[in-house]
Amino acid sequence: MIILETTDLTAPHALRRAVFIEEQGVPEAEEWDDRDGEAVHLLALEGETALGTARLFATGALGKIGRVCVAKSARGTGLGRALILEGCARLKARGCTRVQLSAQVQATGFYEGLGFTAFGPVYDDAGIPHRDMERAL
Repeated sequence: MIILETTDLTAPHALRRAVFIEEQGVPEAEEWDDRDGEAVHLLALEGETALGTARLFATGALGKIGRVCVAKSARGTGLGRALILEGCARLKARGCTRVQLSAQVQATGFYEGLGFTAFGPVYDDAGIPHRDMERAL
């Protein structure tokens, strides 16, 4: 398994469509935004098969990780953890000292296990309860 940066959004978009739009019912208009062009996209590959993706933003000392998803066939393998840790490492290398993300409430325990702490209220994002989380890098 390798995790690399990609500018070809074909595989990340296919993964996001499968997970967020088809599985989780996120409206297509809410999944696609105008920020993909300014993001760093991570892609996890096993051979030629794309299994996970995340997008990163670095603004000064603050990094953000979003649109994290793992193909159904690769869940429970540690790939989600690897994507988050790789995202943190890449943001730190870009000078970030803190990282934030918007976690689905059902996944907050996963992120807490990676050192993230929840802050602020629970809110609705595309019909799914979310909570902001952050950690130092």
